[in-house]
Amino acid sequence: MTTETADAPARRPDPRRARTRNALIGAARRLLADGRAAVSVQEITDEAGVGFGSFYNHFETKEELFTEAVASVLDEWGELRDAVVDGIEDPAEVFAVSFRMLGRMQRHLPELVRVMLHQGMSVLLTDRGLRPRALADLRRGIEAGRFTVPDAEMALMMSGGALLGLVQLLDAHPDLDDARASDDYARHVLLMLGIEKDDADRIVALPLPEISVPV
Repeated sequence: MTTETADAPARRPDPRRARTRNALIGAARRLLADGRAAVSVQEITDEAGVGFGSFYNHFETKEELFTEAVASVLDEWGELRDAVVDGIEDPAEVFAVSFRMLGRMQRHLPELVRVMLHQGMSVLLTDRGLRPRALADLRRGIEAGRFTVPDAEMALMMSGGALLGLVQLLDAHPDLDDARASDDYARHVLLMLGIEKDDADRIVALPLPEISVPV
């Protein structure tokens, strides 16, 4: 009589299965960016270039797919934020650099931006992407005495609403100077969080790190 060992090798990942799943998520992201959530599974699989039956090998419902598509966008924004603030110690500078860079990304990553815009304020309520990072930054700023707002959740909704307003403005006005608008918004958000004007001006004038934008 034989028994299966506890350390038996795990099943090897199937590259074709991963490609199909990624194709479905990519299709859902494009549809969400265009504001087309009320589509059939057939339309989704057509957009993804995969067979209709393969959909249910990965997702039980359209809602599950769209939830994962939004989460993947938020994860990408979170990874961008991590790259731009690496090595910065002051929580006020971390917050400002993150805000200024995310505003500038609107011109380079329109799909990610439009997915966020179509989700609205709900993106600030998830546990993926920007929310946990922003909350941590705001809490550090409050604990260090850099921010005077009484609560990190309140600060998140105020500053997150401003960020969504910024990217909506830039999306609606393609000729607007994204760098100037991002810096102006960041300055006023810092003031709203309790940073003194001279310090806010100094922080917003700091050079931004270089970052490679994914394509």
